[in-house]
This record gives sequence, C-alpha cells and structure tokens, in this order.
Amino acid sequence: MPDGRETPTARLIADLGEIGAEAWNALAGAANPFLRHEFLRTLELSGSVGGETGWLPRHLVVEDVDGTPIGAVPLYVKAHSYGEYVFDHGWAEAWERAGGHYYPKLVAAVPFTPVPGPRILVGPDEPDFVAARRQAVAETLIAAAQQLNVSSLHINFIEPEDRAALAECGCLLRLGYQFHWENRGYKSFEDFLGALSSRKRKAIRKERRAVAESGVRIRRLTGGDLKSEHWDTFYELYVETGSRKWGWPYLTQEFFHRLGDAMADRVLLVLADLDGEPVGGALNLIGRDTLYGRNWGGSEAIPFLHFEACYYQAIEFAIERGLARVEAGAQGEHKIQRGYLPVETWSAHWIRDPGFRKAVGDFLRREAAAAKREIAALATYGPYRQDDGDA
Repeated sequence: MPDGRETPTARLIADLGEIGAEAWNALAGAANPFLRHEFLRTLELSGSVGGETGWLPRHLVVEDVDGTPIGAVPLYVKAHSYGEYVFDHGWAEAWERAGGHYYPKLVAAVPFTPVPGPRILVGPDEPDFVAARRQAVAETLIAAAQQLNVSSLHINFIEPEDRAALAECGCLLRLGYQFHWENRGYKSFEDFLGALSSRKRKAIRKERRAVAESGVRIRRLTGGDLKSEHWDTFYELYVETGSRKWGWPYLTQEFFHRLGDAMADRVLLVLADLDGEPVGGALNLIGRDTLYGRNWGGSEAIPFLHFEACYYQAIEFAIERGLARVEAGAQGEHKIQRGYLPVETWSAHWIRDPGFRKAVGDFLRREAAAAKREIAALATYGPYRQDDGDA
C-alpha cells in the first residue's frame, strides 16, 4: 500500500458483524447514512438481504498488517438484477443468448437504494494518501471479481473519486441521471416559491391547498418521536404500494423496526392521516447536508398527497434544518415542476469477457450521448424564474 508498510490483506465477509461498527464507520464517514454500519447491518439482520433474496453479502475488507481495516466496499453476489436501479437486464439477456452465464455477478452498492455516494471506503486522511489507497482498494476489488470467476462487477451510484479510480482499473463508465432539489439559501418554503415562475408557484400552492382542504393531517416524526406503531403503520402502507406497483416489497417489517432502533435520529418519517386513519407515508434519511427521500406508501388515491408527503415536506424540512439538497431517488420527470432538477449519476462496470466488454462499451457510449441530450432538454423545463420580469 502507499504508506510503504507491509502488504495489507484482503478478505470477503458474509456478515457485516465480522467487522465492528466503529471500524467500518471510520472508513464510511458520517455524511451518507446508507453507508453506515447500522444501516447495512440492519438490512442483514432483518432478512432484507441474504438467504433467498438474491443479495448475498460478500463485503470486501482490506486490513493493515496489524488487522486494522483501512479499506472496504459494500459488496454483494447477485442472482438477479432487481433492486439496483442501474438496469442491465438487456446485458444479461444478450449474454445468455450468446451461451454465457451472466449470473451470479458482483454488485458494489447499497441494496434497494439509488443514492450516490462513495463505494470505495477509505476514510478521511491527507488527499494524496487517500487517493493512492482508494486506487489500491479498487484494484483489490477487481482482483476479487476475477477470483470469484463472476461474469461482471457493477459499482453503482459512485462519486467522482471512485469513478476515476475504477476507470483506471479498466471499468466501463455509465451515465444516468436523477432529480435533486438544491437549497439556494432559502429562509422558508415561501422563499423557495418566490424563486419560481408565477405559473409554477401557483400550481404548487394549488396542490398543497388541495391536500389541506381534503382533511389530511401531515405529521413529521424523527428521533424519539418515532414509536413501534409508526413503523407498523408505514410498513402496511409500503407493502400495499409495493405489491401494487412492483410485485413484492424488498424490505421486511423487521427492517423498519430495527432502523428505528438503530438510526432514529437519522430518520424523517412523514405520515398522512385522514379521519384518524393512515393514508400515506414517506420515509427519508438525514445525511450531513442532504435529505434522502427513500420509500413511499399510500392506501388511498388522494390528489397531490404523494407530492406533498414526498417532495414538499422534504423541501420544508431541508430548509428548516439548513440542508443543502434533497435527493428524491430514481426516475420521475414529474419532479422537475416541483423544483427537482436533473443531475448526472454514474456507475462503473467490469466485464470479464473481452468481446462482451467491447459490445457493452459501444452501447454505453451511445447511451451516454443520449443521456446528455435528455439532461439538457429536461433542464429547460425547470420551474425557476428567469430574469425576464416574471415575478
């Protein structure tokens, strides 16, 4: 490694409990709650990953000669491509048609969580030293994929530092986009509305007024306000929506209870009640400077309730807490009119077979050009007021 000491060792662990929370979190940092030991371990303990879920933990841990973890990657052996939000089903079908076996594959990601963040965890240190360590861990990750003889390795929703290290290792880069809201120093929700064109401002006020006049009561719960019954309520809403929209819910009921026990101060749960009965809910996690919208559940089709619970309440909370942005998850052009603009996201892909790698690389170059055009076009539909006197 770059500090000149003896060569560190690398191992794959099937249970995050094999590494202590303090050691893992020292590498993951405090900014992104999804990379914390508490969150990833909750997925395992609740049965949301492991077993027959098709997500088998095989986390990469790199240790110094004294056994101190100096690098890590949240890593899973996958038997399918669900719950990733970087879609490669077409690649799998093509490789299977050619006579190959696409699964199992390796995925470095946070399961069911399309949130950008570091995937090569190396902790804070002097920048040049961290960069060298990141590169070494990236090379170790590729070597692990080769040793496991998988068809491919996919590192999803990466940050620029990881992108550079993985590209240096020969990974293909894939461009996508999401919709994020940026806090431009707003003092209140009304202050935010003042930055919009008059037509968009009126539309949002109309939507919020319709929810209020429907009799829906909105509650925001975080920290000690979160009780066991709130998680049972949200799980019922989540399951109803998940089974209706996707076919099955990824997360177990136990997951939500354990999340509340382990990370209540990092959770914002928005619940909507009508006549004393729950009709909607939105789960968010709180980062150092970002609010991350995660899951939605609803039992009744109340006009604009989804927008209120998932987008407007998130913006209000972010403004009140002084957070820099709200990340509202994957997909959804309807978010643009509500202040969430397109931003680039990236993933990296190592493909074992040279011929297949070339075909995927050709596809990614064409896809990236189309994605850049889409991002530019979508940005023109933003709701923000231009310097044209539209107040």
